[in-house]
Amino acid sequence: MGEPQVTKHAVRTDFKKSAGLALANARLGAAMNAATLRQDTGRRAIMPELGDPLVVRELAKAIKNHTLQNLDRYLAQLADNVRMNGGVVHFAQTAEQARAIICDIARKAGIKTIVKAKSMASEEIELNDALEAAGFDVAETDLGEYILQLAAEKPSHIVTPVLHKTREDIGQLFHEKLGIEYTGDPPTLTAAARKVLREKFRHADMGITGANFGVAETGTICIVTNEGNGRFCSSRPRVVVSLMGMEKVIPRMRDLPVFLKLLAKSATGQRITCYTSLMTGPRRPGDFDGPEEYHLVIMDRGRSEILGSEFRDALRCIRCGACLNACPVYRKLGGHAYQSVYPGPIGKVITPLLDGVIEYEQLPLASSLCGACLEACPVRIDLPTLLLQHRDLISRRNRMPFVWKWGFKGWRIAMQSRFIYSWGSWFGRLFLSVTAKDGWVSRLFGPGAGWTDHRDFPLMAAKPFHRRWATIQQNVNEEGKS
Repeated sequence: MGEPQVTKHAVRTDFKKSAGLALANARLGAAMNAATLRQDTGRRAIMPELGDPLVVRELAKAIKNHTLQNLDRYLAQLADNVRMNGGVVHFAQTAEQARAIICDIARKAGIKTIVKAKSMASEEIELNDALEAAGFDVAETDLGEYILQLAAEKPSHIVTPVLHKTREDIGQLFHEKLGIEYTGDPPTLTAAARKVLREKFRHADMGITGANFGVAETGTICIVTNEGNGRFCSSRPRVVVSLMGMEKVIPRMRDLPVFLKLLAKSATGQRITCYTSLMTGPRRPGDFDGPEEYHLVIMDRGRSEILGSEFRDALRCIRCGACLNACPVYRKLGGHAYQSVYPGPIGKVITPLLDGVIEYEQLPLASSLCGACLEACPVRIDLPTLLLQHRDLISRRNRMPFVWKWGFKGWRIAMQSRFIYSWGSWFGRLFLSVTAKDGWVSRLFGPGAGWTDHRDFPLMAAKPFHRRWATIQQNVNEEGKS
């Protein structure tokens, strides 16, 4: 398989700097840790309801693998059935094409006001900015996304985009932007948002949704939400557009329940989301509601390159956010530190592939490879292995940090020579013992300072393990003889 595209940008992001700023924000760290721990605990508690969760997860993995292996066929089938149901299908190779297609649909339909359901694909292509620049009034209607729109911020989580904000933060924001009296009471804040958004729904000409799944067999697009906004966006406006990443297709309607069971449980610890909406074309004669026009925009934006690379498994992702909730790095940093649409473990894999390997080359290095993400993933994406593959690519492109590059070269030389290894161990312990106290070193220099700035480093044992083991074996043998 070929390698994915090397880069699409020239400017390199500074993850280390943004991570340092996030770590210095104790309030952010406490909020993120509490929220992600709550969601991860909920996932662990409810997954056993599936009977044998691993079997269900392996089934979902197999369905996704089969679909990706035959993606061209299933995309063609999906498009044919959407058209058969009265919808219009557009294929967008790039983000620019996707934005242009949606803006053109709005212009031709004489649209003024647009309401949007939550969509990570639209965040990916910065659709709101393009629509607003074209003169349209755009309103996010998911409560979390609406809060971020008011705050002019990006999501910090795939599923719960406003996870980084406290109720007090939101109360102050609503006081400033909506003019209501300050309160930290969630029902009051929700009612204030609902009052504004209901008017948006009443006057909207166009609705935009994402797509959790596209069923090739029937031409049906499925969206899942915990608020009623998704159904308002997809049923009330006269024109509805769904933006779907090409990997979101699944073969049959009978496959859909497998993913619906896993998605809600993995994302928020629910048995199923509050609203599961199925859209199959525009309104038909006799229908009570629904759009006059329905458009499906199927977006590539680098996905076909991933499909033909060693990172194909990343396209199984169903955007549940479980890996974020389980990741010890994400829990401390939050999503904004990643400087990308997709944060956390899955973001470390797909962001360099979608937005530039060189620009985001620091992300694959920011992982302990503890495997918590693999344990949490409902479709069994081996994210630790994919991160190692990224690191291998970075190394082969001679982009590995200087300290890592020469450090591993030195390690390899030491591992190949018993004399150098023994000498190095003796010298290392001697060096550390100079500043050690009670068997611990509180201050190291150079790269080691990153460790001792936050925790002590243990002094190396006076006697190597292999020598202690040999002594134990000798004592056992002598006892056996006696």
